[in-house]
Amino acid sequence: MNWITLQVLGVLLVAALIRSAFGFGEALVAVPLLALIMPIKVASPIAVLVSVTVASVVLVQDWSEVHIRSAAWLALSTLLGIPLGVLLLTRVAEPVVKATLGCVIIAFSTYSLLSGKRYVLKNDRLAWMFGFAAGVLGGAYGMNGPPVVIYGALRGWKPRHFRATLQGYFLPASLVVMGGYWLEGLWTPGVTRYYLMSLPLVLVAIFAGRAIGRRMLGHRFLFYIHGGLTIIGVVLLVQALGR
Repeated sequence: MNWITLQVLGVLLVAALIRSAFGFGEALVAVPLLALIMPIKVASPIAVLVSVTVASVVLVQDWSEVHIRSAAWLALSTLLGIPLGVLLLTRVAEPVVKATLGCVIIAFSTYSLLSGKRYVLKNDRLAWMFGFAAGVLGGAYGMNGPPVVIYGALRGWKPRHFRATLQGYFLPASLVVMGGYWLEGLWTPGVTRYYLMSLPLVLVAIFAGRAIGRRMLGHRFLFYIHGGLTIIGVVLLVQALGR
């Protein structure tokens, strides 16, 4: 086993641990780090395969914790937003969209962390709005995660419901993306080889992450969620300013 393979396995282990513990965030770790040691056309399919695996195992374990109605509304409205996202990709400069999204995420998370009061959505009436926004951003720049994570935070779900429901949303989305990679010929034997080599470590990380997540109290879990969102916002701003 060479040095590059060890690096790939280490990155996927950490990414799967983060995803299993918090329900999101592995893309911030996996894709940028893998892209440093391999072509992005190889890194992205590997990361998505790991995402499918984590979501599948979590759903098998915690299916009863999923808010099915919420996940369904988010997924369906995401599909409606994708065409507009593709149009956005061709009409609006990417740095403008990323900078705007980054500022909104940072402002929301900072307010949530510093304010003693927290706004809570009591039902799924606005789920379509967040799902649609996720579809737009996913269709344009592959960034469907932040709106869905913000929605989960606003709903005030307990950590176990938050993680499970997000997987109920991310699994079909990841399967669609993987199908696109397959049609484009990006699901290569090399991708499959790296994925299979990482699978034992990924499975260990999933169970370890689940144990870590279940030990977190609600307020601490929300702190980490908003901290993760803030990091996402900063990354988006840096990307926008770097263009």
